[in-house]
Amino acid sequence: MSDAGNAAVATEPAAPWGDAAFESVEAALRAAGPLAALERLAEHLDAAGDYRALLDALLLRARHELGLPLIAIGPLAELPEPVRTHYEEKYVDAIRQVGAKYLDAGDIPTAWAYYRAIGETDPIAQAIRAYQPQDNDDRLGAVIEVAFQHGVNPRRGFELILEHYGTCAAISAFEQLPPTDEAVRAAAAERLIGRLHRDLAANLRSEIAARGQELPPASATIAELLHGRDWLFADDAYHIDISHLASVVRMALVVADPQVIALAVDLTEYGRRLAPRLQFEGPPPFERVFDDHRLYLRALLGQDVQAAIDHFRAKLGSPGAEPAENQKTIPAQTLVNLLVRLGRLEEAIGVASDWLAGLPDSALFCPGVAQLCQRAGNPQRLAAVARDHGDLVNYTAARLVMVATPASS
Repeated sequence: MSDAGNAAVATEPAAPWGDAAFESVEAALRAAGPLAALERLAEHLDAAGDYRALLDALLLRARHELGLPLIAIGPLAELPEPVRTHYEEKYVDAIRQVGAKYLDAGDIPTAWAYYRAIGETDPIAQAIRAYQPQDNDDRLGAVIEVAFQHGVNPRRGFELILEHYGTCAAISAFEQLPPTDEAVRAAAAERLIGRLHRDLAANLRSEIAARGQELPPASATIAELLHGRDWLFADDAYHIDISHLASVVRMALVVADPQVIALAVDLTEYGRRLAPRLQFEGPPPFERVFDDHRLYLRALLGQDVQAAIDHFRAKLGSPGAEPAENQKTIPAQTLVNLLVRLGRLEEAIGVASDWLAGLPDSALFCPGVAQLCQRAGNPQRLAAVARDHGDLVNYTAARLVMVATPASS
């Protein structure tokens, strides 16, 4: 860390000052000494909103207080201890003060440049959470970049993208979210599902009204809006971007909120009624995008659970029929996730041991055999599976657990 690094946090030019400001600093120096002059300098810069120069003033005061050369002529690393540590502390505090000034002024992107320099994100995340852009707010794009691309508050950043740039941009942004950030992905998916459901319902109601028909209650689901109205799909008609519909339905797999899952099921009810030419094949095990997702999502709501399990189990084929490669085991991983969410851990262990035991956890998007056995409290099963597959590490781990808990052995 060095004074030379100050330029990296902001580059606005220094404001010109008239004679009065110089005379004010001079008067303070003569009347009360250096510290008074430094305080007067900071007051002028603060009042003028020249926060970049205020940082320099705060560092100038720090050097004065520590007895360092007032004009920095070398890197901070050359300072002896403990002076170096004391100066670093004052340096960080000065940057924090200036960053707070920019936040108070509503300039989140510039404030981030300062807080980022000292590795602090919470003040920026809180400011982004409270940020409500005005019409034609020229800060919006920069705030989204800090929130989403820089990862300071991706949830709020995604909300801003959806609210101000639309569904298409939000779907693209969703694909950029790290798969490990499950909470943010779920929140983003919930937002998109809610938005698309509202838009589709509004479009359907608009067409029903245009046909001169009595509108169903405002609380009507999409399935209820479609009931008895096959004419809505005449001549290959559709009422929402089909690629958006398919993308958002796929996202529903990460959602836990039953109310949002129900909205996603409602979207599949619309999608499965579309004309054949508007249906397209998806990757296994969701080849029939809307029908297959409908079965999966309804099972999560406790509806036709066994039918869904049987449906996805039938897509596996015979265990060992294909090499244990990630892409070829996606149907098995999908079934494992479904069984886990349904609380059927022993069945999930069976599928995982048959299909996934040869894959490292890093290649999975579902829990592996060891994790499943741990959740189920079944180290005996893990020991047996590990031995069958030549997995000495997990066999040893399972045996150690069994020895530590004799009652289970």
